[in-house]
Amino acid sequence: MNARVLLLALLLPSAALAQGFAGLGTDAEGYALPDPDHRFDFPEDHGPHPDFRIEWWYLTAVLDGDDGATYGVQWTLFRAALSPEEATGWGAEQIWMGHAGLTTPDGHFTAERLARGGIGQAGATADPFEAWIDDWAMTGRGGTPDALDAIRLTARGMEFAYDFSAEATGPIVAHGANGYSVKSQDGQASHYYSQPFYEMAGTLTLPAGEVAVTGTGWLDREWSSQPLGPDQTGWDWFSLGFDDGSRMMAFRLRSDTGRDYTTGTWIDADGSAETIPAGALTLAPGRTARVAGRDIPVEWTVTLPARGLDLAVTAMTDDAWMDTSFPYWEGPVTVTGSHEGRGFLEMTGY
Repeated sequence: MNARVLLLALLLPSAALAQGFAGLGTDAEGYALPDPDHRFDFPEDHGPHPDFRIEWWYLTAVLDGDDGATYGVQWTLFRAALSPEEATGWGAEQIWMGHAGLTTPDGHFTAERLARGGIGQAGATADPFEAWIDDWAMTGRGGTPDALDAIRLTARGMEFAYDFSAEATGPIVAHGANGYSVKSQDGQASHYYSQPFYEMAGTLTLPAGEVAVTGTGWLDREWSSQPLGPDQTGWDWFSLGFDDGSRMMAFRLRSDTGRDYTTGTWIDADGSAETIPAGALTLAPGRTARVAGRDIPVEWTVTLPARGLDLAVTAMTDDAWMDTSFPYWEGPVTVTGSHEGRGFLEMTGY
């Protein structure tokens, strides 16, 4: 057991490690639960929700370098509550985990940070907006109608670093019914919204030197206390941008009983959105690659008959493995078929 896993084993309840991906299918007694009558209140909902067990600030971007290469970037801050009880300082019942990933044409870099809440090492604020852990930060730049309209993003690992600005060119999108996103036939749910319209610009620092990059980004905000059913073992999540300006979020939650659950959101170029009904789309894995001792599907067929969608989604780099305390695959993808484009794919629980 490496030091990171040992730390989480000490911090997280044992039941959370035993059921579901990262314990997301365990009972949520004592925690707040998503409310279908909740309506997002910004900027407040850009900040933390400590009454819920789990939430994240999650940005992915596909970037073109001035060296002619394509890159994928991930920045994530997770907050997890150890118990529903409130405490302060070193006794605060919150832990924070940061993940940074960088996919290049030749490989993948990963970095991770861990912190205990209550001492200022990590946290999030709504107004002014900032989410941070150590010297990694997602910071609102101010002077905009919404706190997420313009942000700066920084992170670094042993072999890489990045520093980007992101400017939103479209609206925030709520998933599900006014942001109440159902995750299973049994009704598990989360509060979930995205800012899928970022234009990105900045600098990558690689072992060979700096690369100036531009591209597009997608920010996810989600919080819940039991977002998975006890039989659900992981998910396959897609954020796709098409050349006509439309976008789609789609996911498959895998069940060890065979009751896989698929849904998503179709987003028009103007930002108007429509929920994709459960079971209306198909996410079918194709070719697999051997990654970190696992068979990972790196080619997918995605179909949505109601939109005339028939896609081949292919990983830009097979080995986009996040070697973190809870390991998973995350990287950029290309899209061909009825629609052309690119995006990001995350796969957990393999």
